[in-house]
Amino acid sequence: MRILAALFTSLALAAPAFAETVLIRDGRVVTNGAAGVIQNGDVLIVDGRISAVGENIAAPRGARIVEAEGRFVTPGAFAAMSEIGLSEISGSGAPNDASVEGDLISAAADAGRAFDPSVTAVPVTRLEGVTRAAIAPSATGTMFGGRGALVSLSGDADSVFGERTFMVVELGETGANRVGGSRAAMWPAFEAALRDAREYPARYRSGQGGAVLNEIDAAALQPYARGEGLMLVHLESAADIRRLIAFKRANPRLRFAIHGGAEAWQVAPELARSGIPVIIDPLNNLPDRFERLSARLDNAALLHAAGVRFAIAPGPGSVDAHQARLVLQLAGNAVANGLPWDAAFAAVTRGPAEIFGVGNRIGRLERSYVADVVIWDGDPLEVQSAPTAVFIDGEEQPLVSRQTMLRDRYHPNR
Repeated sequence: MRILAALFTSLALAAPAFAETVLIRDGRVVTNGAAGVIQNGDVLIVDGRISAVGENIAAPRGARIVEAEGRFVTPGAFAAMSEIGLSEISGSGAPNDASVEGDLISAAADAGRAFDPSVTAVPVTRLEGVTRAAIAPSATGTMFGGRGALVSLSGDADSVFGERTFMVVELGETGANRVGGSRAAMWPAFEAALRDAREYPARYRSGQGGAVLNEIDAAALQPYARGEGLMLVHLESAADIRRLIAFKRANPRLRFAIHGGAEAWQVAPELARSGIPVIIDPLNNLPDRFERLSARLDNAALLHAAGVRFAIAPGPGSVDAHQARLVLQLAGNAVANGLPWDAAFAAVTRGPAEIFGVGNRIGRLERSYVADVVIWDGDPLEVQSAPTAVFIDGEEQPLVSRQTMLRDRYHPNR
C-alpha cells in the first residue's frame, strides 16, 4: 500500500508537459535546506521542477528571465490544516462540505473527493503566497473526523496530489464529549475502534460486527490502525498529550501528529523524545476552555528550543476555508514572541510538508523539488508584504482573485 501511495504521489506531483523554463535571477533565496539563504541567488525552473539553485546560473536557451532585484525568493507556503476547497460560504448548507453530520459516515469521510479547486478562497489564498494545503472536514458526530487530503492551490482540476493522507481524530475535550462525555470512555472507545479496523473484514463477514465502528468506517480506518497512515490528533492539554505519548510508546507502529497543542510547551522534552510533531497556532493564548488553561504566546519558541518538530497553522475551530491565507501572518507573530525567523518560515513551508510525508519533494528550493516558488516585495513574514510572482509546479499563477477584479472594476480612479 505504501508503494502504491508513493507512486500516486509521484505521478500527481509530476509537472505539466507545457511547463516553461524560467530563471529567477538575483534574489535573496531562502532555500530551507543546507544552503540556507543565498544572497544574490538564482533559481532555475525546468519542466516544473527546481533544476538548480545558486549564484550566477547561466540561462538555458529559450529560458524566460525573471529579475528578482534582491527581493525574497522562497518556497511557497503550505497551509498545514484547512477547509479550503471544501466550502464556498462557511456556515452555509449546500456549498459547505466541511462538516459531516449523521451516524452513517465518520472515519470514512473523504476530503479529497469533496475538494473544489474553483472556490473563490483558492485564488485569494494563492495571492498570499500559499501554494499547498492539507484539508479535512472540521466535524463529524464521533471522535473520527475523516480522511484528509493534500492539495495544490493552482486551481487546476487535478489539484489533489495526496488522497487519504491522514485521519483526523478527536482525543481531547471534543472527543470526550462525542463519546460518553468523558475521557474515561473515550480512550477505551478509541482502542476498540482500532481493533475493529485491524480485524476488518473478518469480524464483519462473520456477522460479529464491530464493537464501535460500522463496516464502512472500519475499512477506512484500517490503514491508519496498522501504522500505514498518519493520525492527526486534536489535543490541547499537557495531560492529554502525555497520554498520547504513552499510547504511542505502547503502540510504536502507529503514526501520530498533534493539532492544537496549546499546552505542548509544558511537555516539550517528552514530545521531542517521542518524535510526535505538533501543528500549533501561535496566537492561541487564551484559556477559553479547561484544556487550554496554560496556553501562551511563546509556545512555538519553547517547542523549537526543545527540539520538537512543529508546523504553524490556525488551530482547531479556526480552520475556516478563508483563513488558510493567514499562515505566514501567524508565523510572523511567532517571531515576535521569540521564535527565530528561519524556524518560523520553515514551520509554514518545509515543516508541514515533512509532517504529511511529502518533505522530499515540497517545501525547499533544492534540485529536483517541485517548483513552488514565490517572489516577495518584502519580508514574507511581515503582514504588509505581498508576492510579486507565484509559481506552482513551475507555472506562473495569475495574481488575480474575485476581490481584485471587483477592485479594478469599481475603483474610482480606474
